[in-house]
Amino acid sequence: MSRAFVKEDGPDNEPLPDLPISPHPNYVTPRGLAALGARLAATQAELLRLKARRERLDRLPEKAAERDIRYLEARLRSAILVDPAGQPVDEVAFGARVTVADAEGTESVYEITGEDEADASAGRIAPQSPLARALIGAGVGDVVTWRRPAGTAELEIRAIAYGAVAEGDGT
Repeated sequence: MSRAFVKEDGPDNEPLPDLPISPHPNYVTPRGLAALGARLAATQAELLRLKARRERLDRLPEKAAERDIRYLEARLRSAILVDPAGQPVDEVAFGARVTVADAEGTESVYEITGEDEADASAGRIAPQSPLARALIGAGVGDVVTWRRPAGTAELEIRAIAYGAVAEGDGT
């Protein structure tokens, strides 16, 4: 193809805007730190694969991978590792796996993790979430008020676990 038809200095060659970085401290569990590192390595490998393609007319996937790498590197640089095993065993803090019961006695389990590790479907919540804010500092037997869009809920803390129990279950 003639060089006359190749765009070298247009919007196609500019990087994608960075992903937003949370203003909150970037607390991470050991599992969360390992997951960030693994995501970075996988994204770097994907970028190498994308750059090795024969047809590279569509550079958007490369730009997305570069943007994601910038985000992951920033999150790793700002990571504050908190070992759940070193947390106070008698109260809810970062890294805790908390068993709560609602007014009907239905039990649920939540784990307070870093923002990048949070996953509501797995019961992992960020420390800035309304539920985590209600739980942090409470002990077994305490009743906390969870303010949520659907209205407030009273939750009784039934159990608090850290370390191997919270980290070793594979969820």
